[in-house]
Amino acid sequence: MSKELLLLRHGKSDWNIGTSDFNRPLNQRGKRNAQQMGEWLGEQKLLPDLIISSPAIRALSTAEIVCTAMGLALDSIQTEKNIYEASLSGLRQILSHIPDSTQRLLLVGHNPGFESLLSYLAPNIPMPDDGKLMPTATLAYLQLDPQWTLLQGNYLIQRAKDLPE
Repeated sequence: MSKELLLLRHGKSDWNIGTSDFNRPLNQRGKRNAQQMGEWLGEQKLLPDLIISSPAIRALSTAEIVCTAMGLALDSIQTEKNIYEASLSGLRQILSHIPDSTQRLLLVGHNPGFESLLSYLAPNIPMPDDGKLMPTATLAYLQLDPQWTLLQGNYLIQRAKDLPE
């Protein structure tokens, strides 16, 4: 049975708040898009077995809003500090430690790491006209080999901006 990986880039953050990158919160659009993405995941019956988020405020807030929209408890979210500013090799390392019992994993995090991981897992993915493979509030759904350590698969991309209001 194949594994399913959901990569969700955090919602749009608020650059008008004078704080560190790590502590930057979501803006209203980011909150709205996270809600839409959570509702869409619920409608598609893509509830994850495991949710792991970057602890950065904008990523963790996105994960919390998505969880609530899917009807999942917030305590189902685990944080992994290494997702913040992760490289491709760092994200592959995180995935290699996912329990085999996990069939569907939701990772919530950041670029450029998520774009690098998506390009690695789906090398034939076409680049959008805007040059952004994973803009904010974009979800990549990948079906992977039956073991988290193999990491090869097929994909679907869903952008929050393309969802109905």
